Amino acid sequence: MNYPTTICFLFFLSATAAAIASPQEDLAALRTFYQQRFPTLSPDDYSMGSYALDPIAKQNWDSLQDFPPYEMDIDEGKVAFEAPFANGKNYANCFEQGGIGIAGHFPYWNAEQQQVVTLELAINQCRKKNQEKPLPYSTGKMASILAYLTYTSRGKLIDVQVPNEKKALAAYEKGKAFYGQRRGQLDMACKQCHIDYAGSKLRSETLSPMLGHATHWPSYRTQKQMLGTLHWRFISCSQQVRAEIFAPQSEEYRNLEYYLTYMSRGLKITGPDIRR
Repeated sequence: MNYPTTICFLFFLSATAAAIASPQEDLAALRTFYQQRFPTLSPDDYSMGSYALDPIAKQNWDSLQDFPPYEMDIDEGKVAFEAPFANGKNYANCFEQGGIGIAGHFPYWNAEQQQVVTLELAINQCRKKNQEKPLPYSTGKMASILAYLTYTSRGKLIDVQVPNEKKALAAYEKGKAFYGQRRGQLDMACKQCHIDYAGSKLRSETLSPMLGHATHWPSYRTQKQMLGTLHWRFISCSQQVRAEIFAPQSEEYRNLEYYLTYMSRGLKITGPDIRR
């Protein structure tokens, strides 16, 4: 691998030593790393994931864009989002801008709740506030509502912030540590596939770069023939390496999403999308 030694050192040092690198320094190091690793890719290319590195797979992906399989999910999500609760209110009452065009601000650190709040968690908090039962996470109606809200944010930039306060930084660092930690019977870490060996082949699949991983969710997985959320994908990855599986919207996965999304800060939202 022709990775620049100094950039590798900077990035992996920042991934393991919270006292050395700030989130802003982590992001700058990661961007420089990928600019040198894949000099022909533009920032917008990373939203395509592995398709940006695999021309044949990209042709197949492009062919699905005219009639994407998630279109019905967007429509169903819009209906569900606008439907009134039993008390006459709806989701729009819970979100800034009525929920339209806000996906790029999630997840965020909620100082009052002292936790990372994802868009899925906010949706169920809205339901609870209006005396409605929570929706199951990962797929189904939750994924459809996310598809609609994300669709209204297409083209907007991810603008996730990590405030300079102790507990917010700790949540970010926990997500970063999770990404770099080897786990499971296969003793693998997220960063091995998506940083160390990004662009390489694993069996027939091209390993996608970490940069851009948060831009395109929820995604329709052609292998599973359904739309799912980012935490659904976390669970799938954990199963593949035979690691401990956490519940969707667990603190572990929300912190991981916080870190992962911050590292795509400044990239355009392209979800919902299609992945194998």
